[in-house]
Amino acid sequence: MNPMTEFLKTRLAGWRRPETLLLLMAASVPLSFATWQALLNNFAIERAAFTGAEIGILQSLREVPGFLAFGVVFLLLLIREQRLAYVSLLLLGLGTAITGAFPTVIGLYITTVIMSIGYHYYETLQVSLSLQWIDKKKAPETLGRIISVGSFTAIVVYGLIWLTSDILALDYFWIYAIGGGATALFALVAWLGFPAFPQKVEQHKHLVLRKRYWLYYTLTFLSGARRQIFIVFAGFLMVEKFGYDVGAIALLFLVNAAINVWLAPKIGRLIGRIGERRALILEYIGLIGVFTAYAFVEDATLAAGLYIVDHLFFALAIAIKTYFQKIADPADIASTAGVSFTINHIAAVFLPAAFGFLWLISPAAVFLFGAGLAACSLLCALNVPQHPQPGDEVLVGRVPLAAPAAAE
Repeated sequence: MNPMTEFLKTRLAGWRRPETLLLLMAASVPLSFATWQALLNNFAIERAAFTGAEIGILQSLREVPGFLAFGVVFLLLLIREQRLAYVSLLLLGLGTAITGAFPTVIGLYITTVIMSIGYHYYETLQVSLSLQWIDKKKAPETLGRIISVGSFTAIVVYGLIWLTSDILALDYFWIYAIGGGATALFALVAWLGFPAFPQKVEQHKHLVLRKRYWLYYTLTFLSGARRQIFIVFAGFLMVEKFGYDVGAIALLFLVNAAINVWLAPKIGRLIGRIGERRALILEYIGLIGVFTAYAFVEDATLAAGLYIVDHLFFALAIAIKTYFQKIADPADIASTAGVSFTINHIAAVFLPAAFGFLWLISPAAVFLFGAGLAACSLLCALNVPQHPQPGDEVLVGRVPLAAPAAAE
């Protein structure tokens, strides 16, 4: 082998690492999901004549695959975890790419479910692979970098959406097709360009529910319910009440993403320094204030400010993942990632549809309920130890560590 070939092989091997793959896949997700999310409310209202009821039903349907995320565990009997992540990304890209071709209520429901299967299964696998591949000491900062990379990609997407919709007047069909196709291309590059990385610990291929993880499950459930209110109704409020168009929504998303590029790694380092307990307390106190303000906001600029502040708290949710990493049996990670996504989406399956009808009566009530969920999360965060570890998962309600190895 000549020196140049050896040099190139060495350099390429240096990039073909698990951390690089995680960052590449993180960059591919917003190409589809940010496109879908930024266009959704305008596309649904303008092309499919959606009201709050239909948007609630759609968002509930979107969360069904998340509720069924525990199925990842059984798919691992047939396909490697890393390869399944690639397949999920391809499905995410496909579902997004065809969305613009079906501008009807039923068409949007079906394409959303296809997109959502890919998105939620990938997100489940991304959590599992990250917690397996990343050292505990580096996990908060690395997870912050993953958010940062995704946010940077989202900036590009939102900028292109603003350009193509406001300046070039490109049809929804082409914007969806470009975004979804780009994700599928990234997935193929990752599949063909990276080796199969070995697992440090063989993962359980059955469902794992352990009593000593009860606080993690509770925090995950409340996080899922609360986040649905933001994802579904905060954006809908901007369009329905304040008349934001596609360009304005994309610009708002772009600002959020730009802040996250800079802030998410710093939040990761902050969590590593102050610990999960303090980080979660900070997040939930802030969210109580934000949701309460949403309920009564009457100014479009102030509403946009609340939207940005609300989004900033998302990165602090890293603390829930690193809390679990510190208390978990390493062999539980893949199974629990699927189970936790199902728990995260229990409320998400029915809450958007139910609150879609409540929205018709009182939008303020929807956001006040979100403030109540944040208050419940705050009470749970006060039960997180300053230094969580196996056998020391909670301050109150501790379960003995000597639990059976099988699922409880």
